[in-house]
Amino acid sequence: MTGLIALDWGSSSLRAFRFDGAGRLAQTRARPWGVRQLPAGGYDAALADVTAGWPALPRLACGMVGSRNGWREMPYLDLPADAAQLAGALGAVHAADGSDVHLVPGLRDPHGPDLMRGEETQLVGALALRPALAGAGTFILPGTHSKWATVQGGAVTGFRTLMTGELFAVLQQHSMLGAIGAEAADDAAAFARGVATARDSGAAGALSRLFSARALMLDGALAPASVPDYLSGLLIGEEFRAALADGLARPDAPLQLVGDDALCERYRRAAALFGIELPAPLADAAAHGLWQLAVQARLVQRHPEESRAC
Repeated sequence: MTGLIALDWGSSSLRAFRFDGAGRLAQTRARPWGVRQLPAGGYDAALADVTAGWPALPRLACGMVGSRNGWREMPYLDLPADAAQLAGALGAVHAADGSDVHLVPGLRDPHGPDLMRGEETQLVGALALRPALAGAGTFILPGTHSKWATVQGGAVTGFRTLMTGELFAVLQQHSMLGAIGAEAADDAAAFARGVATARDSGAAGALSRLFSARALMLDGALAPASVPDYLSGLLIGEEFRAALADGLARPDAPLQLVGDDALCERYRRAAALFGIELPAPLADAAAHGLWQLAVQARLVQRHPEESRAC
């Protein structure tokens, strides 16, 4: 049997994908076993469980599994870097079952400096799913640590990390603003108000408007349960304000979302308030990126039907 077992192994979760020999996604599994919380037996036990019953196939993993705190640390590649360079720099760890798990390196932008692990594989997959964007484009990858990455000629040429998701969690869990909105509601109007506040904050930026959440609540203009949506809009809006301010995003240039549908929908709503229409996000980009890298590294053979698999 031919195919690939692809592993997107992050800090808090593990997703496994089984591809057939034509590059078609046959099965997907998920476990709450990121590198920060592994089951008894560690990496080997997690791997055995998530791939139980699957055939013995080449295995390729991306994400924090290749970090300093992961299974084996993989060095970063400096930008610019493309899929061929990533595939040529794969490493491996020998698992307890006697076979290797190949690991994808991360990327480093020396001009930041900035780092990514896992998102480089999402970008490879995104370019396979939307090859028209390989010439030039900006990709938005929302998450705990959101990434805005630029691509030219099929290579990642730059990126910026914004700790939007983590900052939101800190505000919710450890600040007076989080205490205000303990009983959160899904308030689209409050979210839009937060985005607009960030958009209109000018050079001062959204950090200068954070306390407005408490002021609006005390004035009766914002319900306590709507504070989380307001803060979410403020922080996501700040991503767009900053990106537009330095030319990373332009209303007339192609932008592409990559990631979870629900979170990406928030980014689409925020973008609209900046006059930017974002297309639907690309799903399973990491999985398709792992397949592309496996083909480049000759872990699997390119199949005539592969062009139809993505």
